[in-house]
Amino acid sequence: MENQNSLGTIFKNGLINRNPTFVMVLGMCPTLAVTTSATNGFGMGLAVTFVLTCSNLLISMFRNFIPNQVRIPSFIVIIASFSSIVQMLLKAYVPVLDKALGIFIPLIVVNCIILERGESFASKHNMIASIADGIGIGLGFTFALTIIGAIRELLGNGSIFGFNMVPAGTPVMLGFQVASGGFITLALVLAVIAAFRNRKENKNI
Repeated sequence: MENQNSLGTIFKNGLINRNPTFVMVLGMCPTLAVTTSATNGFGMGLAVTFVLTCSNLLISMFRNFIPNQVRIPSFIVIIASFSSIVQMLLKAYVPVLDKALGIFIPLIVVNCIILERGESFASKHNMIASIADGIGIGLGFTFALTIIGAIRELLGNGSIFGFNMVPAGTPVMLGFQVASGGFITLALVLAVIAAFRNRKENKNI
């Protein structure tokens, strides 16, 4: 029971309490660049989740065998291997998404979220806990990118996941489809989250 509770806490921390985008504010490059639509955000999030979970598992598995002097290079090789697998799978089975995400799929290898979790968590915990952390952090990242992508797609194109959500002829704000729109959307979402947390803390006082 204690182990289950611990795994549940690890998963919850990754998904909510230590959300990589909304709490730790990591991985901003893909967050701002690929979230022009909910589909792109969701696809990017799942790709990172796969790489993160598999990398955490392998790093945890070999944590006692990797010399400290080559720890970081070894982690990068592991992450790069799974990033290459994701890229090949997308090219083979989801070429449209692969084209939309572009260079940011191979750049997963330098995503600070994955390296940070490998260094701070997987290298210090067992395989089961590392898998739970990878899935929790990955899904938290996926949730954040999907939310930001959905907002930008709705305001900039009038749709969510490609489905029209507003009547034909309704004006849209094309600025949300460019980089500046990503900054504005992220800032607004973070402001809402901060306001909600402050209100919750004030109630608990």
